[in-house]
Amino acid sequence: MKKINMPKANTVVVLDFETTGLSPDYGDRAIEIGAVKIEEGEITSRFQELMNPGRRIDSFIEDYTGITNDMLKDARPCDEVMSEFADFIGDHNLVAHNASFDKRFLDSELRRTSKKYTGKFTCSMLLSRRLYQDAANHKLSTLVSYANIPSDGNFHRALYDSEMTAKLWLAMLEHINSHYGLSSIPFTLTQKLTKTPKHSVSKLLNREVKIISASLQKE
Repeated sequence: MKKINMPKANTVVVLDFETTGLSPDYGDRAIEIGAVKIEEGEITSRFQELMNPGRRIDSFIEDYTGITNDMLKDARPCDEVMSEFADFIGDHNLVAHNASFDKRFLDSELRRTSKKYTGKFTCSMLLSRRLYQDAANHKLSTLVSYANIPSDGNFHRALYDSEMTAKLWLAMLEHINSHYGLSSIPFTLTQKLTKTPKHSVSKLLNREVKIISASLQKE
């Protein structure tokens, strides 16, 4: 029987945007991209760059992100940076904390370039709601503390947040492995988990263990 190679959840690009506002549908633009590439459970490379959105950002965004207009005035325009970032992504699948937000900006900014991506998205926040149901909330900073991940607390910069999300992602994969004995986790399973009712998570994972074990026995 021919072995089917399914993309693994421990080989992904984890990304985070800082932006001028909440939605590209209302004209908001990216001002920073940060990302880490995980291959077979190890962080192998990083990408970070500020982007000039073509206009000044307001004081709230400056205070929230620590990114100032002075920092952005000499930054390269979004389309140049995003074209390079598309090359960094390659054909990897993608992870973000509150992925719907980052996907909207990734899609919006790449539409302004000639580049595309082929990977699929999943959301670390939605996965954490299924796996860490006892956490006080599912903000990135709260989950980093909940999972005992070392942190200096300097959130809201893109590379730092993507680094912390990557470490959280790997911690959640290890949680699945330690609780269910599933060491090789398909990326599609993490997508499925984010859409599974909380009370059905254990049932789904136990079923997946049986399916994967049966598949390995047939090889």
